[in-house]
Amino acid sequence: MRTGRILVLPFLLTTAVLLGTTPYAAPPYASAPLAADTPYRLWHWNIAGNTLHRGSVSDGLIGALVSSVLNRDSGLVSLNEVCRGQYEAVQEWLRGAGWPADRGNFSRFTATLTPRKGLCQGSEPYGIALFSKWPLGPAKTYVLPSDGTAERRALLCAPLADRPEVTFCTTHLTPRAFPGRDGSPNDRQIAAVRARLDAFATAGRTYLVAGDFNAQPHHTRMDRMYAPSVDRRTDRGGRGAHRELDDADRGHCAGHGERTFSVPAPRPGPCGSGVKLDYLFVRAARISGAYTADSLAIPTSCHGVRLCSDHRALIGTVTLRRGR
Repeated sequence: MRTGRILVLPFLLTTAVLLGTTPYAAPPYASAPLAADTPYRLWHWNIAGNTLHRGSVSDGLIGALVSSVLNRDSGLVSLNEVCRGQYEAVQEWLRGAGWPADRGNFSRFTATLTPRKGLCQGSEPYGIALFSKWPLGPAKTYVLPSDGTAERRALLCAPLADRPEVTFCTTHLTPRAFPGRDGSPNDRQIAAVRARLDAFATAGRTYLVAGDFNAQPHHTRMDRMYAPSVDRRTDRGGRGAHRELDDADRGHCAGHGERTFSVPAPRPGPCGSGVKLDYLFVRAARISGAYTADSLAIPTSCHGVRLCSDHRALIGTVTLRRGR
């Protein structure tokens, strides 16, 4: 975990929803089955659920989160730094909004820290989560190399039940990037994520990965993620197989994308655009047509804090082709 992040999402919801006291009561609707050429709309946010909110579900965070998901018509949602109670509150609000096609099978959570004093009100685990508008298949947690702390970093993945060859994953990597005999802990975790994704591709699976990698696009350790085809004007060393959905936005530092972290840094990125730590990755060979992404302004509607998080939410849209 860290001590800084950016975000201010433009919302179009009522005051009652933003206050986060009751589930959003939108008219229920049924999600249509996924067509072969359906674009995936992703939404990811590191919510600082313990650091800034201490596990609260009533300080406006949940309402701000859900309202943004609904307003953006997102179909796949990833959360980092979330307390179990906050995860369950998001479930309740999304059910109340009629968002999932299957009210009982649309989300997954894995703990990265177990309950302890000072964490999430001391009685619940803390970790990462994903939500899908469409039913999910069995989830699997892939534990990543240890960074020497108590936190068990992981990659959480679940296939779409009606399209099991498509897998949605979320992860939150360690900020520990100091050198070591085998590279830094962050470097080793990036390598482990890359190896798992390569295994998915070898098995013929298509995937979408969201998360806070705690590394910037121009850092050498991210070369293993980016495909050589990415036009990274400050670093053309990509040796991976992925495109990041914000890497084609020439209006916000081509190949790098918009900032997602609110805390200023001595070196704020190659274009002076700020720190980017959050990503939406897909395999380059599976992309069909254009893709887009944007980071959203951090909400200011949460009680007791100036900003609802120290990260911006990141949204993206992409259409993927099937097959090997």
